[in-house]
Amino acid sequence: MNLKVKNALISVSNKENLVSLLKTLKKFKIKIISSGGTYSAIKKLGYKCTELSKYTGFKEMLDGRVKTLHPKIHAGILHDRQNKKHKKEMYKKNFPSLDLIVVNFYPFQKIVTSSKSPRQIIENIDIGGPTMVRAAAKNFKNVTIVTNRNDYKSLIKELESLKGKTSIKFRELMSSKAFGLTAYYDAMIANWFNTKLKIEFPERKTIFGRKLQKLRYGENPHQKSSVYVNDYDDKQLGFHQIQGKELSYNNYNDMYASLEILSSLKKNSGTVIIKHANPCGVSENKSPYISFKNAYASDPISAFGGVIACNYKINKRIALEINKNFLEVLLAKGFDKKSLEILKRKKNLRVIDISNFKVKNITSIKSFNGSFLLQTKDDVVLDKKRLKCVTKLKPNKKELAEIQFAFNISKHVKSNAIVLCNNFSTIGIGAGQPSRLDSCKIAVQKAKQFQSLKIKNSVAASDAFFPFSDGINILIKAGVKTIVQPGGSIRDQEVINAADKAKIKMFFTGIRHFNH
Repeated sequence: MNLKVKNALISVSNKENLVSLLKTLKKFKIKIISSGGTYSAIKKLGYKCTELSKYTGFKEMLDGRVKTLHPKIHAGILHDRQNKKHKKEMYKKNFPSLDLIVVNFYPFQKIVTSSKSPRQIIENIDIGGPTMVRAAAKNFKNVTIVTNRNDYKSLIKELESLKGKTSIKFRELMSSKAFGLTAYYDAMIANWFNTKLKIEFPERKTIFGRKLQKLRYGENPHQKSSVYVNDYDDKQLGFHQIQGKELSYNNYNDMYASLEILSSLKKNSGTVIIKHANPCGVSENKSPYISFKNAYASDPISAFGGVIACNYKINKRIALEINKNFLEVLLAKGFDKKSLEILKRKKNLRVIDISNFKVKNITSIKSFNGSFLLQTKDDVVLDKKRLKCVTKLKPNKKELAEIQFAFNISKHVKSNAIVLCNNFSTIGIGAGQPSRLDSCKIAVQKAKQFQSLKIKNSVAASDAFFPFSDGINILIKAGVKTIVQPGGSIRDQEVINAADKAKIKMFFTGIRHFNH
């Protein structure tokens, strides 16, 4: 059913794109009601407008907290035009219908990111706006609600094509968007309170997010996907894509995995190479070039078509190395002019500047069949003081640092995880096996294939305890001289005895790092 728009109420915090809308409303002789800054803006633009308090006969009060919360406003929005009783009540009160509501909210989101004043933040929790929006959205059969300035074009097109009317299909679509906005807005506010009060697991949890981009497809071509920003500062993810194809679902998934690891490498230049959400090469070195070379050398076959993340600026020398290989995505904290010229030769390579990216300590979510699991991030950093040497042989300072590095990387590998390292670089990674024994075999196999000379005197890290000594025997036989693991098995002594017999060093952390 198409309905004529006679009266419109406009109350917007963001006053962009108003001119074209006002021009159309004037064309179809639609009366405008507004208040405050919006009223002033409309008048300044040269369009007729009735001030809200004049329309209601009631001046706003409580510093503007009570403004649109008036029966004349809400009856005008909510009454059913086909209901005889409603029509009679409206006639008695002399309340006109409000057919079009154009509203966006106080900038709570913006204020949260720019202000530390709780009072200012609370004053920017909109009440009147969401109330009007919910009322209009509920009554979409009779009222058109527009909450996003990007929809002004669609509204104008609708009014133009239907000569000042709107269709039920359009009104219902706008209603859906309106309820999405109020849910998003309230979820942000609830999240702010939970954060303020340090409530990690509230009784009710609502995830808010704004769609950043629709992706071509999901993990596989038959799946649909979009990427959302779940943050108060939802303009971007901290990525600036310089060149290359659009990012896919799998690109994003691998990028997230790479940046989680990269954020933990803080001492030197760090390089992370990801394939299918697992690291296949990680290295830290004072030299960015050596860091890159060592990370790539860890598993050059798996690195093919992978994602590389670097916490340093890419120069000409490194760019030339990158171009020798096929990669999907390159993330780095800046690129010099020469490097970009070189990387342009690889037109499809997605080159992304992450100078503004920050990893945030937020909860992680896994969903299934209408339910989801919520947990805090595994952000525990291994402290040297927590390390317990359980063997007769004791470590030196360099070994302690390498142990920290290896155990940190194991945290980010899918369980069961075994990571072999030498000189702050991975040389073999066994990931995602149901058996820890198999993970040991794969890690050794990878190291022998690409880094055979570095296995001797290497460090092995396990994300969980060894249930038997068979796994560490494989590592010992390969040349591993130091093992770090959580400990906690009923057969810990058996494992320690095997280490002592082989004259290697073993450390217990008391920390498990399952990453299922």
